Amino acid sequence: MKIAIVILNWNGKELLKQFLPSVIKYSQDATIYVADNASTDDSVAFIKKSFPMVKIIQNQENGGFAKGYNDALKHVDEDIYCLLNSDVEVSENWLEPILKTYEKETDTAIIQPKILDYKNKAYFEYAGAAGGFLDKYGYPFCRGRIFNTIEKDNEQYNDVLDIFWASGACFFIRKEVFKSLKGFDESFFAHMEEIDLCWKAFNQNYKTKYIGTSTVYHVGGATLNNTNPKKTYLNFRNSLFTLVKNAQENILFLVFIRLVLDGLAGIKFLLEFKAKHTISIIKAHFSFYNSLPRLLKQRRSQKKKKNYYYKTSIIWQYFIRKHKYFNCL
Repeated sequence: MKIAIVILNWNGKELLKQFLPSVIKYSQDATIYVADNASTDDSVAFIKKSFPMVKIIQNQENGGFAKGYNDALKHVDEDIYCLLNSDVEVSENWLEPILKTYEKETDTAIIQPKILDYKNKAYFEYAGAAGGFLDKYGYPFCRGRIFNTIEKDNEQYNDVLDIFWASGACFFIRKEVFKSLKGFDESFFAHMEEIDLCWKAFNQNYKTKYIGTSTVYHVGGATLNNTNPKKTYLNFRNSLFTLVKNAQENILFLVFIRLVLDGLAGIKFLLEFKAKHTISIIKAHFSFYNSLPRLLKQRRSQKKKKNYYYKTSIIWQYFIRKHKYFNCL
C-alpha cells in the first residue's frame, strides 16, 4: 500500500523551511509532494534547491484549500493520500499505525492522528484535537477541544475510535474514496470542507477513525488566524453549507435554529467589542441564502443518513450546563 503526503503551499517558504525536515525524516516509506497554489514568493525554487527529493505540483491559481487539493490530487497516484498542513511537525513512526489500520480495516476511509499544539505540546490543538463530532445543528467540536476550551494531553485519548470528522490539518483518505466522493466542494474555498467530505463519506457508509497512537504537532492559524474576521465568515457560512447539503432532518427547522443561535453569537461578539466578527456572521448568512438554490440541488442528489450528531446541542451543553470537557457531555 503506497502513501502520498501532499502539502498545500501558498507563499509559505518559511513554514516549509521549518517543518518539511521532520516530514522527510520520519516519512521514509512515503512519497512527499508539495502542491503549490500559485505562490508569488520563491517557495518552489527553494524546494527544488533545498529538498530535491520532494515532488512539486504547480497549480495554476490559488483556489484555496478545496480547489487546491482537488487540482493537485489529480496528479497523485498513491493508494492513500495524507493531506498535511505546511505548519505541522510529525513524529517518529507516525505513519505506522495509520497504514496498519488501512491494511486491516477495508471499510475505514478517513483517518486522523492525535493533533497537539506545536507551541505548547502538552495541550491539544484547536483544529481537530482528538477527533471531531457535530451537534444536531451542525456545530463542530472535538474530543480535547470544545469551542475555545482546550484540554491538556494526559493520554486520555490514546485510543482508536470511530469519529464523525477528521481535521484537514492532517487528513488521511483512500484515493478511491476521495475520487468516488468527487473530492472537496470548491465553493467552500477554505474551512470545514473536510467536515463536508467526512459527512458525505458517512452518508455513503464509510468510516472515519481517530488513531491516538500517531501524533503530530500543529501550529494552527499560520495562514488565517482565529482572530481574523474572514475566518469567522468562512466558518459560519460553510457550517450552514454542510448542514443543508447533508443533514436528513427537517432543514427549514435546523436553519431557523441556526439563524437564532448565530444571531446570539453575533451579539456576543458585539459585547466583546468585536464588531467585525458580527459583520462577518451577517455576511456569512447572506452568502448562504444566496447559495441556497445550489445547496438544495446538491442536497437532493446526495444520500443522507440519520444519527449524525453526538449531542442535541453543544451550545446548550457548553454555555448553559457549563460542560467544558468532552467527558462531561
